[in-house]
Amino acid sequence: MTPLAVPASAHAAPAAAQPFPLTYAIDQIPVADESRAGYTRDKFKHWNIGLDPADSCNTRNEVLLAEATEVPAVAAGCKLSEGEWLSYYDEQEVTNPGKPDIDHMVPLAEAWDSGASAWTAARREAYADDQDATTSLVAVTARTNRQKAGQDPTTCMPPSPNATCRYLAEWVATKLRWGLTADQNEIDAINVWAGGPCDKQVVHYTPAP
Repeated sequence: MTPLAVPASAHAAPAAAQPFPLTYAIDQIPVADESRAGYTRDKFKHWNIGLDPADSCNTRNEVLLAEATEVPAVAAGCKLSEGEWLSYYDEQEVTNPGKPDIDHMVPLAEAWDSGASAWTAARREAYADDQDATTSLVAVTARTNRQKAGQDPTTCMPPSPNATCRYLAEWVATKLRWGLTADQNEIDAINVWAGGPCDKQVVHYTPAP
């Protein structure tokens, strides 16, 4: 299996990366068995001070500001007023900034299973707070995030059918960005969609620094 030759960039936007068909991109993920042995959520430090230490906003609030469809006002200490967010997993709108969850596209537990267990603490923090790729973190309803928990597409998909192809492309992009593996069941589950309803879906990604 020949890896894709995509130049690394510390702050490259996914849209600037070369697009690859979903079926091709899936084949670039190394296949390996998974193990959750030793995992605890606190091994991934989050939320940190975010991209701009001067704005007093942590990663969570910076993602909310970046993804708002109606941007909230920001008061001292990065206190956000009401705004508007669209959770693409279930096509629900949220106006209270305290209500959305920030979902790790590939959950922390799944990342641990897929290679992050061997990373340094600093790299796990970088993963957990990754804002350099817009596919890594996404504001969604708490219900859909908590239903997903640590599951992969084998056992959990977003409830909205309109979200399926985008979700799988962002899942694959995140695994490729961070050099994570997938087990065979996961690959097979994604390929069912990639070879059918999502056959025209493309994947954009840049490797993490």
